[in-house]
Amino acid sequence: MKKISATIITLNEEDKIRQCLESLQGVADEIVVVDSLSTDNTKSICEEFGVRFIEQKWLGYSEQKNLANDIASHDWILSIDADEVLSDELKKSILKIKNEERETKNEELVYSFNRLNNYCGKWIHHSGFYPDKKIRIWNRKVGKWEGIVHEVIKFSTKVNEVHLKGDLLHYSYSKPEDFERQVFKFAEMRAQHYFDKGKKNAGLLSVVSPIFFFIKHYLIRLGFLDGKEGFVMCWVSAKATRHKYKTLKKLKI
Repeated sequence: MKKISATIITLNEEDKIRQCLESLQGVADEIVVVDSLSTDNTKSICEEFGVRFIEQKWLGYSEQKNLANDIASHDWILSIDADEVLSDELKKSILKIKNEERETKNEELVYSFNRLNNYCGKWIHHSGFYPDKKIRIWNRKVGKWEGIVHEVIKFSTKVNEVHLKGDLLHYSYSKPEDFERQVFKFAEMRAQHYFDKGKKNAGLLSVVSPIFFFIKHYLIRLGFLDGKEGFVMCWVSAKATRHKYKTLKKLKI
């Protein structure tokens, strides 16, 4: 039987962390929270669930997550964000793999599942936001988080991916301004990343990319089927794409 450590990074997550922790009960053998010095009730809520709560000044997304993984007691990691919840079907899938044996060498297995995003109370099934497939269960011996924006797990060996049934429910944006603030923040971080890597000339991309993004996500990826919420998400994301290249141009000066 695989023993799994669930790892979470937090900062002022009192509004969402409880339902996340509740969904992990009976699935995770341990929960590790690395907190970036929250000033709300995040710590007290976590303590209700008996988690290992570590306070660490912000180091960066990948760094915080890797710290949590290093602290964990078990090699098998389930990485989950504070605003995410395991659906009942996904919990059953995870419990199933905890008890099964496969011919493949254990460390080479990684597990992915789809993430279903919630925007202002509506589940978004199109717009390029679903299926939002994520690898979130793996053996820490073969993988670590890397990247500044939208960090990913980098594996040191060839792995075999198994896709699990059930969605990871992402209660991401309760208000429109939350979504806009987040995507613009990531756009600026991505611009800085481009600049640091030597990409300093946006050229026509600042004009073409936002248009292409909106057409791709709203029309090709059926964002219009998500109603007005789909339109807003695609429109704001396109604006953030333009903002990314405008920010890159300013960094050049």
